[in-house]
Amino acid sequence: MTESRERHVPASLVWGLGMFAVLVAIAIMAPVFLSDAANTLSSESRAEPSATHWFGTDDLGRDIIARTLVAARLTMLMSLGATLLSVVLGVLIGGMVWVGPRWLRETTLRIVDSTVAFPALVLALVIAAILGPSASSAVIAIGVAGIPSFARITSNMVAPVMGRDFMSTSRLLGVPPWQLFARHLLPNIGGPLLVLIASSFALSLLEISSLSFVGLGVQSPDYDWGRLLNEGLPAIYSQPLQVLAPSFMLIFAGVAAMLTGDGLAQRFDPWGTQPAAHRSPNRVIARNGNQTASLVEVKCLRVTAANGTELVRGIDLDIASGEILGLVGESGSGKSMTAMALAQLSPDSVTTEADVMRIGDIDVLSFRNRARLAREIGLVYQDPGTTFNPALRMGTQVTEVARVHMGLSRRKARQVLVDGLRDMRMRNPESVMQQHPFQLSGGMLQRAIIAASLVTEPRLIIADEPTTALDVTVQADVLRQFKKINEDNGTAILFISHDIAVVQALCDRVLVMKNGEVIERLTGDELSKGKVSHQYTRELLAATPKFDVALDRRSSKGGGA
Repeated sequence: MTESRERHVPASLVWGLGMFAVLVAIAIMAPVFLSDAANTLSSESRAEPSATHWFGTDDLGRDIIARTLVAARLTMLMSLGATLLSVVLGVLIGGMVWVGPRWLRETTLRIVDSTVAFPALVLALVIAAILGPSASSAVIAIGVAGIPSFARITSNMVAPVMGRDFMSTSRLLGVPPWQLFARHLLPNIGGPLLVLIASSFALSLLEISSLSFVGLGVQSPDYDWGRLLNEGLPAIYSQPLQVLAPSFMLIFAGVAAMLTGDGLAQRFDPWGTQPAAHRSPNRVIARNGNQTASLVEVKCLRVTAANGTELVRGIDLDIASGEILGLVGESGSGKSMTAMALAQLSPDSVTTEADVMRIGDIDVLSFRNRARLAREIGLVYQDPGTTFNPALRMGTQVTEVARVHMGLSRRKARQVLVDGLRDMRMRNPESVMQQHPFQLSGGMLQRAIIAASLVTEPRLIIADEPTTALDVTVQADVLRQFKKINEDNGTAILFISHDIAVVQALCDRVLVMKNGEVIERLTGDELSKGKVSHQYTRELLAATPKFDVALDRRSSKGGGA
């Protein structure tokens, strides 16, 4: 069956393009039909609004509305020229540096970073003052001032594309730098660039008008909206419509550009604007022509702190549907950083990069639909004491995902979570929903976290030390629940723990991490039998206490937190 490629057109894009069509029509038609009324001097100085002059006339008897509409052509052309100058040069600089020598890239980007530190409008004022007041000077000033930001943004978007296999193959085959940029890099960033161009046009419009308003842009006898505002300012109290008309047009054009940008952002979101009924949750993206059965795929994940320290050093991992992958290692080995990067929850103080990071059809590196991530990823955090807001009751917090992302009513969500807490062997779950987090023990909070994470039946559960605060009896029940969900629903689980005994009993495969790197990969059976090769893994096994009492016998007794 051929997959339908019909995409929903966002309403904001329709409205934005419609408003732009009106502006283009005004810019084309107004100078043809209204030039006489806009430029001819008459004796009707400062006339009041009438059927002949809707907004009245200015000091020289010229029709205000006619001048405002005629000014649309020059204003739009100048804004378009400045935007194109910024986009063309900025994209060329930001993209071409990645296909050139490393020294050139580093030097260019450092210069760009230094320039970005200055506000664009301040830089434009300096350039316009040097070039002298004129329309062309204003266009050049605004265009040049916008180049650094476009270069920086383009460079950031191009960097991940450069690490993909098809780029390596192209460079190996000797494809010239210009063709690398035009054929491979530019098409991969075209969608986001369109969004940025729309936003940049709105800013250029305001900045061009600002230069004309302060006398550094359009000069008489020509006029744009900024020049009209300058001329109308002295009469703002006696003839306010002289300022209101160009102000309205500036707002109208700015809103048109922003609506278009917002619509393009939704349009190029791979899943955010597509109706849920047309999504294929089990579809797996094929990269470079090769299809994979893995639900989770991570290649060359790197997490870097602000001071340059590498916390995770280029690790690879994959998890199939219905598989439990264990991640073990000492504190500080990078386990939690890896998990949070996969869930797009890395701290602002770190930088996350990867060649590939996906969950099913979700490209985590560029995905923006937070609601879908919330439904498809279940998170069980390490410290239950900091997970819940102490000022809110438990019922409000544990039902949030069910209410917001599943659309359940407050009553239905509450019943679902009560049942979930009961499955987690929580005593009196109804009363627990009325309590505040500080009134519960650590074990009760941990079970509440697990219950809340399972309510959406996620495709992937990230369990970061999920049994830390539980006693052995309850721990066995919780682990048994994880295993049941894994087997019944085919849910993939990334299980992070210090407890080797738990990991070898629960997990299908195990990755051992140390200093941000995966140093050994083995199956749970190999770990159970001690068939390990790395000395660090042997030390972890040796440090694990062994008990004679079977876990299943102890867990059958039940227990509270």
